[in-house]
Amino acid sequence: MKTFSIPLSLAYLALSITPSMADESALSVRETDDTISISRGEIPVLIYHKADVPPPAGIDPVFHRSGFIDPLHAPSGGIVTGIHPDDHYHHLGLWHAWVHTELDGKELDFWNLKAKTGRVRFAGVAEIRESGFTVAQEQVGYLTGPDAEPTVILKESFSVDAAYLDGANVIDYVVAQTNVTKKPLVLPAYRYGGGIAYRGPLGWNAENSDYLTDLGKTRVDSHTTRARWVAMFGPAENGNGEDATVVILCHPKNHDAPQHVRTWDNGKMFFNYVPIQETGWEIKAGETATMKYRLVIFDGKPGTDAIEARWKAYAGE
Repeated sequence: MKTFSIPLSLAYLALSITPSMADESALSVRETDDTISISRGEIPVLIYHKADVPPPAGIDPVFHRSGFIDPLHAPSGGIVTGIHPDDHYHHLGLWHAWVHTELDGKELDFWNLKAKTGRVRFAGVAEIRESGFTVAQEQVGYLTGPDAEPTVILKESFSVDAAYLDGANVIDYVVAQTNVTKKPLVLPAYRYGGGIAYRGPLGWNAENSDYLTDLGKTRVDSHTTRARWVAMFGPAENGNGEDATVVILCHPKNHDAPQHVRTWDNGKMFFNYVPIQETGWEIKAGETATMKYRLVIFDGKPGTDAIEARWKAYAGE
């Protein structure tokens, strides 16, 4: 087990945080055999899963997976992610994976575990640091059948860094994917996959939750639009019953930024930044593709001015 206390960086000091706020912002990072967790005092921030997490009892064990974040918490401690919903058992809080891909003419799906052609898995801890961690992950393909040893297609360096700034939990989510095969990984245009994916609490519905994008789009009209940021809000679970908001910012240097989004209009809360929704892409043999996102989680419903200010700070405007 490793534990670190987090001092404020010079960058955060530049935001004129008062001493009382500085005391509230002290975080700790703790590693166990199965997880890496980040907390603020006694209040949890997030848990990353190194070990495979099984699906609910009685569900096909193919849905076990490692290498994802759940739960993710609002500053007051309420939970703002959902896992293993009965409509999509492969939805895992906060995660990423490619869906519709081709390698040397063979189709591979690292997202839909039931397809048994690929998956994402934890592969080792690279660094535990004061602000977070970097882990190795792999997107592997079953090139000769689901019972054979899988082949590593993409090696990932996945970094998560946290801070508590101006009343919000701020999480930087950075994924660098290297194609370690001798062929390009072709990513045809597809409606979802890659980027970053989020499943909200399973109790969020059309009456108590919604989306809001930087262009003012909501549940009814945001799907397939481009967005610099997307906010999702509803009542946090296991908290005080009040609303919490999760905002995901897309870095302006990401491929195809501002990326298209996948949202649902059925009342359930799912979100995905999709780098290939409109135009296909490929990661060449030996090439590394990097994508960066920032999550801002706060109590209450979103205010567009405050979110826009955080976007400008992230984008360097």
